[in-house]
Amino acid sequence: MKAPKSISAVLLALAFGAVATLPAQAVFAQHKKNKVDSTAEKIGNKTASIAVKGASAVTDKIYKGKEGPHGETVYINRKDKKYIVDEKGKKVYLKPSQIHDKKE
Repeated sequence: MKAPKSISAVLLALAFGAVATLPAQAVFAQHKKNKVDSTAEKIGNKTASIAVKGASAVTDKIYKGKEGPHGETVYINRKDKKYIVDEKGKKVYLKPSQIHDKKE
């Protein structure tokens, strides 16, 4: 009878060890995935921003002598609307009060 008790104790210890390590592995894998996802997102945003800025420089006019609220290049589209391109590649249309002369 002593043999089954020791076998059951070993099996219980193994089962407890497996149950205890699974959540730790899941947390580690999730942390690594989040790091990869955030890096990919940063690269995607930078690529989108560069692409939109390049397309805007070709299709729209650059507002010379003026800059956006934080020193960004200001573009003018066909409808005479002024905008900047943010860090995610989105066009942000500006009010006249947000445009100022370039600081040299």
